[in-house]
Amino acid sequence: MLKYLIVSLAICAVAFADGEWKPKTADEIKQIRIECLKEHPLSADQISALKQLTFPDESDVRQYLLCSATKLDIFCTHQGYHADRLAKQFKMDLTEEEALQIAQGCIDANEQQSPADVWAFRGHKCMMASKIGDRVRAYVKAKQEEAAKKA
Repeated sequence: MLKYLIVSLAICAVAFADGEWKPKTADEIKQIRIECLKEHPLSADQISALKQLTFPDESDVRQYLLCSATKLDIFCTHQGYHADRLAKQFKMDLTEEEALQIAQGCIDANEQQSPADVWAFRGHKCMMASKIGDRVRAYVKAKQEEAAKKA
């Protein structure tokens, strides 16, 4: 067990040592989603729900979200979410300070010692219930309407 803790700490340390973290671009996020769907396949119903920004509390969905958050480098399985990175990645039209305050309110130290997927899902659910989630839903809806007009 100690070996896994040391490996987790080393992975988190490497993430911090890479220099300044930068938010991922839309193309990078799309690629991460594709990779995570390959690693954690979802059913057609689950994919349909995700497209509507509904996130069922199911193991497959939690694993997909954990994969995405880890590859976005906003979540570490030892320390949890990084509030500063969440704020930078998902601030939308909010100030970074306001986004940071929301992100910090959604972070927990996993006192329950939940598995990483449950821990990550808990933070994701909190973020989606916030102003940031409202902005994400509005952004996605606008993109879907834009795509429908082009079709």
